[in-house]
Amino acid sequence: MTGVLPSQKIKDMINTNKIIVTNPIDSDQIQPASLDLRLGNTAYRVRASFLAGSGNTVAERLDDFKMHEINLQNGAVLEKGCVYVVPLMESLALPEYINAVANAKSSTGRLDLFTRCITDHGIEFDRIEKGYSGPLFAEISPRSFSVLVKPGMRLNQIRFREGKSVLSDDELSQMHDNIGLVDSPAQIDQGLGFSVDLDLPNGLVGYRAKPHTGLINLDNINYYNIDDYWEPVFAHNKRIILDPGAFYILVSREAVHIPPECAAEMAPYLAMVGEFRVHYAGFFDPGFGNIDAGGKGSRGVLEVRCHEAPFALEHGQSVGRLVYEKMSEIPDILYGADLKSNYQGQGLKLSKHFKIS
Repeated sequence: MTGVLPSQKIKDMINTNKIIVTNPIDSDQIQPASLDLRLGNTAYRVRASFLAGSGNTVAERLDDFKMHEINLQNGAVLEKGCVYVVPLMESLALPEYINAVANAKSSTGRLDLFTRCITDHGIEFDRIEKGYSGPLFAEISPRSFSVLVKPGMRLNQIRFREGKSVLSDDELSQMHDNIGLVDSPAQIDQGLGFSVDLDLPNGLVGYRAKPHTGLINLDNINYYNIDDYWEPVFAHNKRIILDPGAFYILVSREAVHIPPECAAEMAPYLAMVGEFRVHYAGFFDPGFGNIDAGGKGSRGVLEVRCHEAPFALEHGQSVGRLVYEKMSEIPDILYGADLKSNYQGQGLKLSKHFKIS
């Protein structure tokens, strides 16, 4: 059995203590191809981001880096520009044939809430080696907005794999010919390429985070006024200029389809496409934009931060790629079909915390 483990296998892992929890799993915590991870009761403000490194535990490194301890039980503010480490309610006892990868959830990325998973002895963020046994921690760095968090909130998620699961370009091309992965000619090169849409009908092509805003309570859904937190971005001649340090929400030109037998991950920043990073939340679940379930594909929302220099972004410019992986089995729940999904059929859309105009 090779591929990404589906929802029913994740349930089996919980039942057989390959995934160990301090609090019972919530029914909606299990996604088609991943498990949402929950914040524990304590956060540690640290003076720098860090990895445990070979031979070290996160607890040992916290002794070196922590500044103070924060009780989250009644809610606590994680302040913009600071770095925190939070032990999670889930830990792992993986068999030698299963590895894992973590990523921020969609709403986390859309809030510019930079969140990564770290582990004991870890030498990479978000990558968990085969056979890992130990705790999981979230490193959280709010970049645009300060946020109020509580135990049990879910900022990141984990996906489990057995064996090699990535589809080759030839396999992707054949799949696109058979069922259509995008609503346009497919650009396939080490994954499925996608581009930015800067030619939307009303001229509004994105949002830019305002520099000085109020707090966001992550429990508040459809609650905050967009204008209090975001500036609208309009293209001129199908072009926008990205400002260094600014955070943008844009949308892909392509409508993407993830069939039930596949999962996908958006590849991180590629230096060749420009001086910016695209997409902090990279998991696409089986069923996203599923044509078989009556969908027509869904746009990918792009979380974009420009780095060293102003950068001119043009309509249709390539900004990244989706890497498709095969599932070991078709999940017993699918995104947008069996599962309430905030972003199925989306276009340009902010996180679920903002009022729908």
